[in-house]
Amino acid sequence: MNQDGSMALFQYWNRLRGRRPAPLRTEIEPAEIKQLLADTFILERGDHGETAFRLAGTRMCAIYGKELKGHLFPSLWARKDTQAINRLVDHVSKDNAVCVIAYEGATRDSRINNFEMILLPLAGKGERPRFLGTVQPLMKPFWLGADPIVENKIGSFHFVNPEEMVAAPLRSTINSPSLSPDGELMAAETEQGRRIRHLVVYQGGRAG
Repeated sequence: MNQDGSMALFQYWNRLRGRRPAPLRTEIEPAEIKQLLADTFILERGDHGETAFRLAGTRMCAIYGKELKGHLFPSLWARKDTQAINRLVDHVSKDNAVCVIAYEGATRDSRINNFEMILLPLAGKGERPRFLGTVQPLMKPFWLGADPIVENKIGSFHFVNPEEMVAAPLRSTINSPSLSPDGELMAAETEQGRRIRHLVVYQGGRAG
């Protein structure tokens, strides 16, 4: 996690969950993260596995040039990355994993900016799976919010072990898996990683 906004949301989520795998959706209090709301979103997974935006902050909607509520989450991504994104969401849901995605966003005019996204699982009693997240631009060029991002392309991703991040500083580095040309998730060779089905979960980062 390289962006302060990502770490701040993670720390809030981590404090709420205590010793549980994930906090309850009903425990999220917008007033407690008001400085992050413009960049924050909530996803909901439907009965057929589709993932859509339940809510999205105003600054995030401006980045993409539209109201994101109701839009399918994979629709923001390049076609070659949609399968990978669906698998990442599936892993976050089934294993209460914390996923950090570094990606490139492109406009119709071929302007490029890099972003960091974090996906955090939320628990609920008999509810559809939901996820809390934030999008943080690595830079803020003058055109961001005026020239909409129309396509995301995954650069890298990694999974964080919350138990090892409780007292971590704002910067951490770990090896990341990569994507094959057809969008399949591939494991990076590492002594810290452990395989869960088709993914590798990494045991957190060390202080950078």
